[in-house]
Parts: sequence; C-alpha cells; structure tokens
Amino acid sequence: MKTIAFIGGGRITKIILQAFANKNLKFERIFVYDPVEETLGKLKNCFTDIEISHESLYPAFTPDVLFLAVHPPVMAETLQKIKPSLKPETILISLAPKVTIAKMTEILGGFSTIARVNPSATSYINDGINPVAFGPGMNEKARKQTLELLGNLGQVPVVSEDKIEAYALISAMGSTYFWFQIQELKRLALKFGMEETEANQTISEMLKGSAATLFNSGLTPAEVMDLVPVKPLAEYEEPIKSYYDSKLSAIYEKIKP
Repeated sequence: MKTIAFIGGGRITKIILQAFANKNLKFERIFVYDPVEETLGKLKNCFTDIEISHESLYPAFTPDVLFLAVHPPVMAETLQKIKPSLKPETILISLAPKVTIAKMTEILGGFSTIARVNPSATSYINDGINPVAFGPGMNEKARKQTLELLGNLGQVPVVSEDKIEAYALISAMGSTYFWFQIQELKRLALKFGMEETEANQTISEMLKGSAATLFNSGLTPAEVMDLVPVKPLAEYEEPIKSYYDSKLSAIYEKIKP
C-alpha cells in the first residue's frame, strides 16, 4: 500500500501514525484531514511528511486505504461528504463504534470494501490488540492487505462485527482501568526504596504473571486469588466490581448499534 489517508487527526490517528513510524513504514503520500487547525499542527510537528488540510475533506489523490477516525455522531455526515469522491479501489477502514458496515454501505450507495477496526492505545508501541471485522464486500486480496497493514500495530484478531463494541470496552478502553493504579504502585515502590528501573520491571512482570496465573494455571479464579493470604484492598473489592458492572454496562449500551 503506497498511499493512506485519515479523516480525523485526533488520538487514534496519532497512535496509528506512530506505530507505522516505529516500523519505519514508508508511504508515497499520507493525508490527514481535521477541521481543527491546531490539531493538524500538532500532528504535523510529530510527522513532518504528512499532508494536512482543514478544508478539503478528501485527498486529491486516490488513497489505497482511507481511515475514518471520526466519532459516531458525525459518521453519517462524513460518509455523505466523501461519497462523491470515494473510489472503488480504496479500502475504507472505520475506527468508530456503533455505526455498522451495513449502515455505511447503505449511506455510500452500495460501496462495500469496508472494514471496522477497534484500535488500542498500546498500538503506540506496536503492542496493541486491534480487532478487525470485514464486510461481505471485502475480497480476499483486500482482506490480506488490510491485515498486513494493521499487523504493524500489534495483534489483529479477525472477529465478527457484533463483537467490535465488546472489544472497545475490554481492549480499547481497558488500559484506562489500570494505568492509574499501576502508576500508583510505582509511586509507592519508589517511596519504599526501589529504583525506577527496578520498579518498572517488577510491576511489569508482576502484571504479566498475574494474568498468566489467572488464565493458564488450571486453577479456578477463587483458587488463584487464594494463593496470596494477605489482601490489603479486600474491603474495596465489591464496590470496585460494582463500578465495573454499572459503568461499563452503561457505556456498552450507549455505543452498541
């Protein structure tokens, strides 16, 4: 793939461009549209080779891949605007929840070379989980090209479209449920006398081992949690679990098609 374009120059676009840069991927042209000039300016400072515009929604060239990095409420309007310029040979990749491939195809008057992807923030270091769902109009060649491109972000499981919103809650937003806790553990580790590199490595390995023990040990969850006798935060576990259920269930209901 020689040319790519993004409609929307926010966080997700920055994450994807950084992942490509980490892999030293070279494209003949990279175009990014965003209505906010300041957003484009910040992106241009990070990625000097990109072409930017806050006026022209669609690039002057025909992109091999067009990423739709817009929020669901403006997706229909965006699709209507690009419909006259969209070429059959372009692969359209939506990064948004809620709006289905069938709905996009309907708005675009039958255009069906469409995939939906739910990127995760950890793709910034090429270690993301980025589930992809393909529309029925995606032929095998287009699917292979899409997977090859997205593989630079990390893992790319192919999933049914009805799971995309679940992945949004678990893999795309999941890091936010833990990052602040991990940072607090590091702060305490330094307070207790660890060096920074020591704390970073210890916490990283602890988290990796914790997940592996829970999922791969053959023990039940209760048996795993009984391996450590002292649980300093035990009294807060039930309220935290209730927060997970109420908050995440509410968001899921809001973003599902």
